[in-house]
Amino acid sequence: MPFYTNGDVRIYYEEVGSGFPLLVTPGGGLNSVISGWPNQVFNAMEVFADDFRCITMDQRNAVGGQSSGPVQVEDPWGAFADDQLGLMDHLDIDEFFFMGYCIGGPFALKLIERAPERVAAAVFCQPVGHSSKTPDAMYDSGRDIWAPGLTAQRPDITMEVIEQYLHNLYRIQPDFMYSVSRDFARSCPTPVLVMPDDTPSHSYEAAMALAELAPKAEVTPYPWKESEPLFSQTINQVRDFLKAHQPG
Repeated sequence: MPFYTNGDVRIYYEEVGSGFPLLVTPGGGLNSVISGWPNQVFNAMEVFADDFRCITMDQRNAVGGQSSGPVQVEDPWGAFADDQLGLMDHLDIDEFFFMGYCIGGPFALKLIERAPERVAAAVFCQPVGHSSKTPDAMYDSGRDIWAPGLTAQRPDITMEVIEQYLHNLYRIQPDFMYSVSRDFARSCPTPVLVMPDDTPSHSYEAAMALAELAPKAEVTPYPWKESEPLFSQTINQVRDFLKAHQPG
């Protein structure tokens, strides 16, 4: 079974297809796991397997997954980026596309901030972000859904640590997309495609702010999920967007 290890971090991953690398992370908040792909709005590992070398991973400490490591309180978004970039290094991949569902939106922006020369383009599928109507949706999800499962598996992790971790993820920079500032988005050098959603966690407000701020941003129609013709058109838009930005 494929694992990447770096000190006390152990990351489980899978890959399928061939071509230019596409790292895709399923939704599920902090429980972003490979086994969750069947429950996503569409399974990128199946849809794009004929177009790209698709790579996916269990995120660190996701309940139900096989990846583990410290709960990095001081720099939680940076720790996820370290895991993702470390996996690409392990696979000898320098430049790649990134497509993040749900919590993968903040993942994408932190990756671009950390290594803009490595992310050729990024797709934000139903990204999470701050909503003025439901500002604590992600914090509450982490506390009520993720934390009980993790602490049951890891009795060394206290709720005090969990609460500080969630605070640093979602409340230190609560405006916008959590992992980076609006100023960074305004200077984002990477082409991005935004696929908005509108739920308490998938903030339409934050998604459209990104689409307006990022200088190389494109956006899909909204809503795009309810109509089969528009859904198929949107999937083709994603494919065309990525192929258009594939390095020569």
